[in-house]
Amino acid sequence: MSNSAVVDATVAHATHTLKTTTPVSSVSASLARHGVPAGQSEPSDPILFVTSELADFVKVGGLGDVSAALPRALLNHYDMRVLMPAYREVLESIWPVHVIDHLPGLADIPACDLGRIELPEGLTVYVLICPELYDRPGSPYLDEQGVEWEDNAIRFARLSLAAAQMAMETPEGRFDDQGWHPDLLHLHDWQTGLAAGYLRWNNDDTPCVYTIHNLAYQGLYGPEYLSRLGIPDSAFTAQGLEFYDRLSFMKAGIIYSNHITTVSETYAREITTPAFGCGLEGLLSDCAREKRLSGIANGIDDSWDPQTDAYLACAFATNDWAGKRANTDHVRRMFRLAVSHGPVFAVVSRLVHQKGLDLTIAAAESIVRAGGQLVVIGCGEPAIENALRNLEARFPGAIGVHIGFSEREARCIFAGSDFLLMPSRFEPCGLSQMYAQRFGSLPIAHRTGGLADTIEDGVTGFLFDELSQQDFQKAIDRAFRIFGCTELFYAMRRAAMAIHYQWRLSVTPYRRLYHQLMVPAGVTTHSLRHVSI
Repeated sequence: MSNSAVVDATVAHATHTLKTTTPVSSVSASLARHGVPAGQSEPSDPILFVTSELADFVKVGGLGDVSAALPRALLNHYDMRVLMPAYREVLESIWPVHVIDHLPGLADIPACDLGRIELPEGLTVYVLICPELYDRPGSPYLDEQGVEWEDNAIRFARLSLAAAQMAMETPEGRFDDQGWHPDLLHLHDWQTGLAAGYLRWNNDDTPCVYTIHNLAYQGLYGPEYLSRLGIPDSAFTAQGLEFYDRLSFMKAGIIYSNHITTVSETYAREITTPAFGCGLEGLLSDCAREKRLSGIANGIDDSWDPQTDAYLACAFATNDWAGKRANTDHVRRMFRLAVSHGPVFAVVSRLVHQKGLDLTIAAAESIVRAGGQLVVIGCGEPAIENALRNLEARFPGAIGVHIGFSEREARCIFAGSDFLLMPSRFEPCGLSQMYAQRFGSLPIAHRTGGLADTIEDGVTGFLFDELSQQDFQKAIDRAFRIFGCTELFYAMRRAAMAIHYQWRLSVTPYRRLYHQLMVPAGVTTHSLRHVSI
């Protein structure tokens, strides 16, 4: 019997025995769904990818990973370049910055220099050199005490304005870097939403794609910022930037961009509903009806390979469970856990309410009582951090917590854990579940957003429907039972490791979208607004 047949047979047996609630299809069908190849072509059309994070320099969440991986995945097809702020981490990196231009200010937005960095794999990154705004300690959004920078509206309006200035004709002339000028802007999250607005307020019809990574963060500021950011008063209406008497950067991106994408098909549907729309569900429903809204799933890059990852204690491949156990032993030593034959559960996450950490904290004692162990890495809300520290103190040797983030430790945890806990209240896409699956750790997750799209219940992980402690606990109990059925557990591991959510799968829909938007000159902005992919 072939390996795939063994996987299908054991999973089908478990589905019947454990009475899972979701129909299970074969692993071969799962692979077929995700195995769409992408062709190659010579890069030509110039596209500017505008982001507030790039994992090469600074990463707060999944946006940093996406911004590092997606432009590189598209380099074979487009002359992709990235624009981001020159944070302290950028200026202190090993990569030299060459100043190539000066961008004027607007209202309270200061002028800045534009630098260029050449990164490996041929990726060009433009950086906004404005020390008064970006050369600071802390994160891109928060100071060292975790408090939002008071001038974030100015800081990210500067980023948006720069993107628009690079695309449009200005009194100072047209941006040109040795013949390169963007024909399309790809904007990401609220920090870049005003870029589309600055273009339209200057009667420029450069096409814009606007990707929503997390609708819950919208960039809301008082109406006094209209004049400070050089925004026309006429834009502050219910049909424009006004959102409950505040200025919304997110709404600007949605209204003025030609097409809106988000990072999974399920999340694209969810955000048109009151439960997930964060007050913008009406506008987003209109976008969906106009065929201006679609979901394109994120991927993970090729470095997530347990056979080659240099961060791991021991490289391993599918069916090399001794190698996997070596990583588990390493994680136990990292977190000073006791020697155990029970499963290791993991959390690799921002420690915020969205991620359902309250459910995980409530379930921790039952995990320990059943013979499991729990490791946590991440940082976020102080109350959650303190609650996790208290858990570690209550259960020494069974629960380990590291407040902070390390790429090396995170990869070791994915490789060394048996199960990953993701009871997120909502999850636009999620990358951690894909990382975990690639390294043979089975995610236990709420059926929402990208989690619903990337986890096949009972095959590559476990999903629970109702966001409740009871349903989450039932999913954990299922995981314990499967862990005790060795052959089934290994079959699920094989199935999870066989699914490759590579960025090449996202390239095809983005190419189709870009192609439809980059129409010949003279086509009006209005006619660009109805694009179906």
